[in-house]
Amino acid sequence: PVLHGYFRSSCSWRVRIAFALKGVDYDQAPVNLIKDGGQQLTQQYKAINPMQQVPAVEIDGITLSQSLAVIQYIDETRPGPRLLPADPKKRAQVRMISDLIASGIQPLQNLYVIQKMGAEKMQWSQHFIDRGFQGWWKFIFPSITYRLDFLYNIHVYLSLPALEPILKQTAGKYCVGDEISMADICLVPQVYNAERFKVDVGQYPTIKRLNQALLEIEAFKVSHPSRQPDTPADLRA
Repeated sequence: PVLHGYFRSSCSWRVRIAFALKGVDYDQAPVNLIKDGGQQLTQQYKAINPMQQVPAVEIDGITLSQSLAVIQYIDETRPGPRLLPADPKKRAQVRMISDLIASGIQPLQNLYVIQKMGAEKMQWSQHFIDRGFQGWWKFIFPSITYRLDFLYNIHVYLSLPALEPILKQTAGKYCVGDEISMADICLVPQVYNAERFKVDVGQYPTIKRLNQALLEIEAFKVSHPSRQPDTPADLRA
């Protein structure tokens, strides 16, 4: 397999964790999302992933994008520990938590969104209102004169309180019971991003406990953004 990704992309990190948990060797083809205006925007990369996002994974003669689809394909085609439980109820819980993170929290700090927070604040706001945030965004923000870091904090503070009670119900040693799953793969990169944006994760004790436990696992260590081929020297572990 070849992973086209970026060291600090949480979606790319999810796939790296999945490969590591499964013990799958793979090559990395770094896509610098900043350099030269964004290498993901080149025609060469567009031929690999028309969405011009990372990750994209070339595997078994096909190219897959969207990290959760990639993770589930890896789980279904590679031996090793299951990333989705056999039990239907637990499997549904794993998917619920994964979707909450991947669709409900992460998109707001996507690089594309951050870039849109420049001269196109109105269009950015309209885009996310159309995506389903209208009810509470209009209530909280009567104008659009706010900074991204504050906005992201508000978004996470509204989202993590939803995730915390869910995890209190589902968690054992890990997000769902005592086996590592796709939910854990999604959680750790999201906590990393939350901490980057100065969110106090300490007020979410279940999330904090799970994240600390997972970061002790080798698969999460080797896949960490600080240990990738394209990690800048000043950010290396």
